[in-house]
Amino acid sequence: MNLSRLDLNLVVALRALLEERNVTRAGERVGLSQPAMSAALSRLRRHFDDELLARTGNNYELTPLGVALRDRSATACDLLERVFASQADFDPAAETREFTLLCSDYGAAVFGSALARALHQEAPGIRLTFQHSTPAVVENTATVLSTVDGLLLPHGIIDGLPCVDVHQDRWLCMVADDNPEVGDALTLDHLSRLPWAVYQRPYDAPAARQLSMIGISPRVEVSVQTFQLLPHMVEGTRRIAMIQERLARRAVRAAAVRVLPCPFEAVPVQEAMWWHPVHTQDAAHIWLRQKAAEVGATLTGNGLDEVVSATREMGPAPGPL
Repeated sequence: MNLSRLDLNLVVALRALLEERNVTRAGERVGLSQPAMSAALSRLRRHFDDELLARTGNNYELTPLGVALRDRSATACDLLERVFASQADFDPAAETREFTLLCSDYGAAVFGSALARALHQEAPGIRLTFQHSTPAVVENTATVLSTVDGLLLPHGIIDGLPCVDVHQDRWLCMVADDNPEVGDALTLDHLSRLPWAVYQRPYDAPAARQLSMIGISPRVEVSVQTFQLLPHMVEGTRRIAMIQERLARRAVRAAAVRVLPCPFEAVPVQEAMWWHPVHTQDAAHIWLRQKAAEVGATLTGNGLDEVVSATREMGPAPGPL
């Protein structure tokens, strides 16, 4: 495909037509007259050799190719907007713009909150939006990253895209305070025999995948979409969960749980901020990545001994995490 022969305005028209499924509304959306939008639809039909919109009674329905192109055209438009919004210079004290980062609740709570505080002081006109990442980001990472400014995710889940490391963490195991089967230490037998509460899918984290390598298949009773729900799914049960050390102090304050070292050599958490290559030379993104690295370098956490001690001393406190 020779892009120089294409009218990129057709990408905008294609998105509007497929999302509105109406020539008049699509024209109003992009500022074209009804005849001009009809002409754009005709050109698109010739290019794809497909009707794209097929009349059904008084309405239009998308053809199978139209359905496939709807999300692709939206992604293409988002990427084009980001390309042409690129800047040669960036003054954080004077700029007013929004950065959107995909992350888990762990990423937002631990690193995102620290980044937001730093930007509050240095760049008061900058807005940060944190969107919850789903397993779909792993399945189509480049496409998803083309629509946002960055992704907070540990190493070991995706690869092949640029990133900057922001901080390290380690995994701990969590059980209820009154779990009658677990004493001062967990064993591999506990991990194999007791039920689990997990974040999203059992093997999304590299440390969890290690379990399968040593012959342990977690018996999952509960799966949740946020790490900070895990303490409440463990409290008052026989369940086990794995939680990052930086969330452990919050966990023992929020629920009647305690944290213990993992009974295996759990791979550390190396959190990173990933981005689409199209952003690599953009001044605004260069500044954001530099700031992310600076903020990550300042993060400190409680040592394991302190967290385990806090489990015994503080007890649970009411209220949300």
